[in-house]
Amino acid sequence: MEMKRISYHCPYIIMVVILILATDCKKENEDPPETVTDTDGNVYTTVTIGTQVWMAENLRTTTYNDGTSIPQVTANNEWKNMKTAAFCWYGNDADSYGNTYGALYNWYAVNTDKLCPAGWHVPTHDEWTTLTDYIGGAVVAGGKLKESGTLHWDSPNFGATNETGFTGLPGGSRQDGGFMFIGVSGSWWSATESNADWAIERGLNYNSGSVFWVSFNPKSNGYSVRCLKD
Repeated sequence: MEMKRISYHCPYIIMVVILILATDCKKENEDPPETVTDTDGNVYTTVTIGTQVWMAENLRTTTYNDGTSIPQVTANNEWKNMKTAAFCWYGNDADSYGNTYGALYNWYAVNTDKLCPAGWHVPTHDEWTTLTDYIGGAVVAGGKLKESGTLHWDSPNFGATNETGFTGLPGGSRQDGGFMFIGVSGSWWSATESNADWAIERGLNYNSGSVFWVSFNPKSNGYSVRCLKD
């Protein structure tokens, strides 16, 4: 009789164990993503792509990681002639654009090495290449990095799947002092300079599934920034 009792309960015990393991796995899969906080207190979600950990949002800090303020420049003529670090909001309108697209920084701010939170940095041109190579090369990587749909991107937002979770947005840029290309393209600084006057950007466009890069960008241009974990 005792043997029958054990035989009867074994399938029940096995089922309970399976349910516990399944519940634990579900909880593990539902853990919130890692976050990082900048000096202003802004909290950013992050995403792991290959061996790299990226911010999944554009940087929007107004303060370096040592606590000093980044100069904000609104006047067009002053911006285009800058040879020192500065930031701005697209259209000088933080309320409309700041939370979604982050801030725009010139390359002199990038070059301080104090722009990203401690333990993070602005990626080099080679580190951007590591990213695009991992997801199939620059020709197809843009679609995998762009936020899908047309909530922020202009139609047709060609090839956008955001399968990496990078959620690239069309935050526009500031060139020659003026604001342009919101909804059309997103441009991100690399930490790599081309010469004394130019540095390399990486970009995404609404009508392409590729990632482009340009080496002859004036350092006074204002672009978005994504930080990479050290």
